[in-house]
Amino acid sequence: MQRFDEIKISPADYTLVIVVFILIASGLIAIYSASSQVESPELKANFNRQMVWVLIGTILMLITIIIPTSSYFFASYWLYGIALVILIFTLFFSRGEATSRWIEIGIFRFQPSEFAKLSIVLVMAKYLSDERRNLNRIKDIAIAFGIAFFPFIMIVRQPDLGTALVFLAILLPILYWAGLPTFFLFIVIAPVFVMIASFNFYTFFLAMILVATLLLLFKRGLVVSLFIMLLNIGVGIVTPLLWNQLYDYQQHRILTFLGFEIDPRGYGYQIIQSKVAIGSGGFWGKGILNGTQTQLRFLPAQHTDFVFSVIGEEAGFIGSVIVILLFLFIILRGIHIASIVKNRFSSLMVIGAVAILGFHIIVNIGMTVGMMPVTGLPLPFLSYGGSFLVTCMILIGLIINASIRRFRY
Repeated sequence: MQRFDEIKISPADYTLVIVVFILIASGLIAIYSASSQVESPELKANFNRQMVWVLIGTILMLITIIIPTSSYFFASYWLYGIALVILIFTLFFSRGEATSRWIEIGIFRFQPSEFAKLSIVLVMAKYLSDERRNLNRIKDIAIAFGIAFFPFIMIVRQPDLGTALVFLAILLPILYWAGLPTFFLFIVIAPVFVMIASFNFYTFFLAMILVATLLLLFKRGLVVSLFIMLLNIGVGIVTPLLWNQLYDYQQHRILTFLGFEIDPRGYGYQIIQSKVAIGSGGFWGKGILNGTQTQLRFLPAQHTDFVFSVIGEEAGFIGSVIVILLFLFIILRGIHIASIVKNRFSSLMVIGAVAILGFHIIVNIGMTVGMMPVTGLPLPFLSYGGSFLVTCMILIGLIINASIRRFRY
């Protein structure tokens, strides 16, 4: 292990760390505000517990930076295997729907899915950095999808659809960064559009015409084109069947988001209250501890999934924009690091980390303003939750780890 005093961190990376801790401080203020006017000792303790997790996360981030990148490379398959074993254990040996996402060790409890996020970044980076991989071969692409599919299906069964989608969201960015040809991106993206269109015969028919037209433009031959057409037709047939397998609350959330189901007292209540809170903040906000939606607790999950609504109400438009710009800096800095590192594994590792953080940011903020369905995905560095905060700080540690060793092949 490399000594910390031997590590030379660039000024931009110091800025990255500062930005992360500004976001963490903003989250702590929002959590304090969201929990200050409650009688429950459990909720009042949220701020102190989050402070403990900040300390733990900081220590683990520093350790992540110090450990040589080669150690992550050699340990990636082992970590992935451990993650799958823990997910299986959680799925089959936990009792009750609510507790099947957690493992408790003494006074601490953590989500195995968070450890699985870290392992998927490393294992995908190692698999795709192998010089024997050829992303023009269906087999190699299929294996990459299989690596993400196993944790995805186990987390869906917990049930935690929002977190499970993270494992699919990482695929396209990391495959594209690894050199996936445009034609194969089309193969991956087309079924998604077909899936969305498959609930109506006419939209499904139009989607298939579009797929057929693009296949003609790609000129990939009759057999390949026929296979892709049949695959998309199959997706269109299977999707309505899979829809019926979703839990009722998952269906309601998606229908409410799409506008097919207006439910202001049920599944639509969270989004309505969130939009009211953000809108009432105006340009400058109402001030810390002065948000009426927040202090009167009209907004559910305001210290976790809807913490951005607290910021929008109490810090206003200007505070919300500053938070978004800080997130944008993290994403752009991560992409820049991935583009300059000489080691292919490190580059893919950084893109995987950025993809996870970016997906959480886009979905959570989109959710709070009514542009995304309510998925239960927390906001990096701001939402209350120890396991997720630690995961985000380790991801930042991986990004900085690659940056300080960017000249090593």
